[in-house]
Amino acid sequence: MDRHELADINYKYKFMLKSCQVVAHPFSVLGRGRYKKCGYVSWDIDGGKIRRYDGKKNGRMLRLEKSRYAAEKPWYGGRRMRTYLVTGGAGFIGSNYIHYMFKKYGDEIRIINVDALTYAGNLENLKGVEERENYIFVKADICDKEAIAKIFAENDIDRVVHFAAESHVDRSIRSPEVFVRTNVLGTAVMLNCAKDAWELPDGTFREGKKFLHVSTDEVYGSLEEDGGYFYETTPYAPHSPYSASKASSDMLVKAYMDTYKFPANITNCSNNYGPYQFPEKLIPLIINNALQGKKLPVYGDGKNVRDWLYVEDHAKAIDMVQEKGRLFETYNVGGHNEKQNIEIVNIIIETLQEMLPEGDPRKSLVSKDLITYVEDRKGHDRRYAIAPDKIKEEIGWEPETMFKEGIKLTIQWFFEHEDWMKNVTSGDYMKYYEEMYQ
Repeated sequence: MDRHELADINYKYKFMLKSCQVVAHPFSVLGRGRYKKCGYVSWDIDGGKIRRYDGKKNGRMLRLEKSRYAAEKPWYGGRRMRTYLVTGGAGFIGSNYIHYMFKKYGDEIRIINVDALTYAGNLENLKGVEERENYIFVKADICDKEAIAKIFAENDIDRVVHFAAESHVDRSIRSPEVFVRTNVLGTAVMLNCAKDAWELPDGTFREGKKFLHVSTDEVYGSLEEDGGYFYETTPYAPHSPYSASKASSDMLVKAYMDTYKFPANITNCSNNYGPYQFPEKLIPLIINNALQGKKLPVYGDGKNVRDWLYVEDHAKAIDMVQEKGRLFETYNVGGHNEKQNIEIVNIIIETLQEMLPEGDPRKSLVSKDLITYVEDRKGHDRRYAIAPDKIKEEIGWEPETMFKEGIKLTIQWFFEHEDWMKNVTSGDYMKYYEEMYQ
C-alpha cells in the first residue's frame, strides 16, 4: 500500500482499532481488512513511508497521536474537506485570501498556512481565524525542502496557492540575492514537492490536484503612457531585480507545465491595496503618514501609472481560477483602475479629510502641503495596465470594487485597526523607512 492509497484515511493521524471498532480516528476504514480482529493497529505516514504497528502496549489501549499539521475535522458534511496549502499566508494578499476563503467556504475546507514570518508576514493578520479547527499555521521557509516535503507527506494536499515571495522593488534593488533565493529557489522547492506528492507511476497526476502560482504584472516591463495593455501574450521584459525574480519563477512554473504536464495555473495581477498591507507600500504609507502629519514621499514627478486592484477582488479571482481555470493557462487579473501615483496621494488626502470627523485632531494634520517629491527610484517603470479580458471571458471574473469605493474601505479598516499599524511600524520598519525616504 502506498501513500496515495491511503489518501482518504490519513492526515498524520495515528489511529487505533480494537475489536474491529474505530477508537479515535475520524475516517472510516472498516471493511478494508487491514487490521487484526482483536489487536491494536496503528497506521502512520512519515516522510512518504507507511508504517503499521500491531499488538498491545503495556496492556493499555493506544491513544490518538496527532501532528500539529492535522485538522480536527478532516471530514465535513459527509465528505472529505478539501485541503489548501497556502504559502505566504501571513502576508498582505495571502492573509486576505485566507479570510476570503473561510468567509466563502466556512468549515467545508481546510487551510495549512506556511509562512517564514519575515518583515511582511504578520500573524496579527490572521487573528480572526487562528482558533478555527480547520486552520493550521506552520512556520517554515519555502526554500526548506525537508520542511515542505514533510507537510506534503503528512497531508493530502488538494490545492497549492503560492503567494510567498519577496515583493518590494526598493528592497530588491538593495538585496537582489535575497529575492532570487526566495522567489526562484523557493518556487522550485514548492513545485518539486507538489510534483513528488501528486505524480503517479505512469507520469500523470492525481485527479483534482492543482497548483496556482501568484505573480505580478511587473514581469511585463513598462507600457507607453498613452495607451496599450498587458495581455497574457505580452513578452516578458522585467526591469527590477524583483520583477526579474518573479519572471524567473513564472518561467519555472511554465516549464513544469510544459515538461511534466504539471497541473498548474499562473495569475499575474496589478497593484493590490486593502486591509493588512505592509506600510512600505504606497497606499498604507500615505495613509499612515498623513494621519501623523508626516511628509508624504512621492518618487520622481509622481506621474508613474499603476492599475489598482482591491485585494478581496483578487482573492475571488484566485479562487475562481483554481476552480474554473483551464490547466496550464495564465490569467491576468486587473482592476481597470489606472491612476498616477500623485493622483493616489491626492485622493487619499481628500478621502481622509472627508472621513475624519470634526473635532478629530488628525483632521488638521492631513494636508496636501505634506507632499514631498523625492529622488526617483532606479529602473522605475512608467506605466502598468492589465487587460483582464481572458479571465472575464473564460471564467466570468471581473473587478467589483472601483478605486474610490475601495480606498474608503481601506481607510476605514485602518481607522479600526490602529494597533495593528502601530505594531507593524515599530522597530526595524522605522529604520528602513528612514533609510529609504529621509
